[in-house]
Amino acid sequence: MVSRCPSWEALDVLNAAPDGPVAFCADLSPTGLLAAYRAGVYPFPASDDYARVLNEVVYADQVDEGRIPLVGEESEDHYAASWWSPDPRPVLPVSAAHISRSLARRLRSRPAWSTSLNQRFEQVVHECRADRVPLWLTDELIASLIRLHELGHAHSVEVWEDGDLVGGVFGLQVGSVLSMDSMFFHRPGASKAAVADLAARFGQVGGLLLDAQRDSPHVRGLGALLIPREQYVRHLRRTACDSLPMMPAATLPARRLTRPTGSR
Repeated sequence: MVSRCPSWEALDVLNAAPDGPVAFCADLSPTGLLAAYRAGVYPFPASDDYARVLNEVVYADQVDEGRIPLVGEESEDHYAASWWSPDPRPVLPVSAAHISRSLARRLRSRPAWSTSLNQRFEQVVHECRADRVPLWLTDELIASLIRLHELGHAHSVEVWEDGDLVGGVFGLQVGSVLSMDSMFFHRPGASKAAVADLAARFGQVGGLLLDAQRDSPHVRGLGALLIPREQYVRHLRRTACDSLPMMPAATLPARRLTRPTGSR
């Protein structure tokens, strides 16, 4: 029997499958997106009709059996977006963020890189979408992310070289957790520098975790570790209402990231 949830708050994410979609929901509005992140869930929208049909073909049996619930209004085309919450969850404690020796050498070299916060959010998002397959950063999702940025919930870090944007990362903040949606680079190491910079700025105002969403050697190399989904979700629930100061937005030299955390 199909399981339906009226809202993300009603979803039993802790008992969901560890390595597949935990729900289907068509709502990619700013309000819906923020509620999903607060529940520990992130979206993977279908990029076209083929991807939408594929969702239904692959997962319809599990939906019909109630193993994957539908969230939202009954009239919606739920298969337009799958929603995920992996178990375990890769997270990067801001106090453990680090850069490799090779990147440290690059940051000390010329031309010098600088970093900024929230100066080019929309551009960073579009750079992250460029040439990505599958194209999960749909126009609808981008529009909601931009609105959440305008409301102070979504943030970006930019890496600059001689005035050119060469790397960046963006994500959505829930209390003391910032969930990183995507990153890009046009110079080797620029995305890693962006994450290290985000960790430094977020930690400065009391942030605790950067959520990497999906495990990979790339995020492991930055200091990410795997924790049980239950631990991650319970941390979100405890801190979702935490009100942190705004992160410092000044443009800063990236080479400062090579110094010990306490001296930045």
